[in-house]
Amino acid sequence: MTDVPRATLGVARLIWREAEALEIFSETPRVKTLRLRVPGWMGHRPGQHVDVRLTAEDGYQAERSYSVASAPRADLPAREIIELTVERLSDGEVSPYLTDELRPGDRIELRGPIGGYFTWEIGDGGPLALVAGGSGIVPLMAMLRHRAAAAPRVRAVLLHSSRRFEEIIYRKELESMTAEDPNLRVVHTLTREWPENWRGERRRIAFAMLQATLPAPAEKPLLYVCGPTEMVESVATALVDLGHDPARVKTERFGPSGE
Repeated sequence: MTDVPRATLGVARLIWREAEALEIFSETPRVKTLRLRVPGWMGHRPGQHVDVRLTAEDGYQAERSYSVASAPRADLPAREIIELTVERLSDGEVSPYLTDELRPGDRIELRGPIGGYFTWEIGDGGPLALVAGGSGIVPLMAMLRHRAAAAPRVRAVLLHSSRRFEEIIYRKELESMTAEDPNLRVVHTLTREWPENWRGERRRIAFAMLQATLPAPAEKPLLYVCGPTEMVESVATALVDLGHDPARVKTERFGPSGE
């Protein structure tokens, strides 16, 4: 974030702003990242989200919240460019438009950044232990990108559950990050289908996997868990049972629809 007074930021985040789509690119068959220019954007903290509002010709409006995927930037004009990663949901009111119809040059409304609890910045320290289910990786990816740019010495591990290999969001970027960063470890687990040559985990995230993958409680890691409600609750309970300090376990969840 920038050194703008908190009172000013508090008012600014409630203002609906017009954002211009600069680029839309695919992450998986159902997930796309939107690169947006948001004039007047004062910055965000990794883990925060925005509200997106669409208005139909008849005046009907629909709003959904999406995590900011990009790391914060202090300099202009880079600060006013943010990324949202959106999973298309067949029964959604907002995600089908954002993933299928939005084109570069189109404009949407958004406000934010919103949220102050589920965030991580350099001053918070580490080690970082991140657990994600599906698109729950988005706010955690903002943290990893921020860490890579500003604090690569902070040890970090990401445990990410996906249904299928082709549904691993940010897979190639994560591969590049781990290849260049000895302090970052990424572990994937697939729960429904996997390639014949898959050497990773093939099950849901549970007690034994958390114990084997994440830093021990004695290391006092900062733990962030994001994904479907059932997964988040199960993982959070297991982390406490493993001996982690509940005050260092932060969770963010979404319902069955994910929107």
